[in-house]
Amino acid sequence: MHEGHPERPERTQSILSHLKETGQLTEFEQRNPETVSEEALKRVHEPLYLKNLAASAPASGLVTVDPDTHLSPGSLPAARLAAGALEEAVALVLSGKNKRVFSCARPPGHHAEHDAGMGFCFYNNVAVGAAAALAHEDIDRVAILDFDVHHGNGTVDIFKDKPGVLVASSFQHPHYPHRYYDLKRPNIVNTPLVAGTDGLGFRKAIERDWLPALEKFKPQLIFISAGFDAHTADPLGDIHLKEADFTWVTDLIVAAARQHCGGRIISTLEGGYNLEALAQSVAAHLQALAS
Repeated sequence: MHEGHPERPERTQSILSHLKETGQLTEFEQRNPETVSEEALKRVHEPLYLKNLAASAPASGLVTVDPDTHLSPGSLPAARLAAGALEEAVALVLSGKNKRVFSCARPPGHHAEHDAGMGFCFYNNVAVGAAAALAHEDIDRVAILDFDVHHGNGTVDIFKDKPGVLVASSFQHPHYPHRYYDLKRPNIVNTPLVAGTDGLGFRKAIERDWLPALEKFKPQLIFISAGFDAHTADPLGDIHLKEADFTWVTDLIVAAARQHCGGRIISTLEGGYNLEALAQSVAAHLQALAS
């Protein structure tokens, strides 16, 4: 991304620095991901899209994917690692080596549709993970819960006709990306929030929409698209959540995971562009995930 772009390396750097300074980082096993396999990408993305994206990668400078999204020489290597982290997380969780995994990686992924990248996203990381899980013979149902301030249009697009995947997304509306927000499918739960919604309004909407859907669906594994740009300090949205609200929604997801899938959760970073708020919100999320 170009200089001054909100999706920048300082995002993950601020998170890791904060966790290190507070001593929280030592509480977790840390791993470096492997590059995602082509098989995993092709489960969720059109092969021609993948081919054209790779061919567009520049040796220097920037190539525009959409008005908000640019390819630099390092973009796709980083994106392949971010997607690879989810593929690896699935292997760790389904083997029983870990019960919960958080991927602190960028670029994000939930706007990447089956055949298009957009909104800072090239590969849909959480979709890669969900499809990898479904490739295991003992997994038939996974849930993806997305609390980013922007709708997870890419995830909805990829799984809208896949009844084995429940996609529940809360998001500011009307707001970017203006796609799939009103789609009607049994496995798609859209929770639009008006600008100015506070923590109480967010909590009521999540309890109203997500809990009945999870109870009916009974997932065998839960994924989280963990976007923190619904924080009141974030520059890209107008939803007024605080760290306590991210703790609350994570606690709710942990409780659902204990009820339905032995506590198994894989979470991946999506948005969050105020560096201080992002770091503190991720710390709150991790503390709740570790409970």
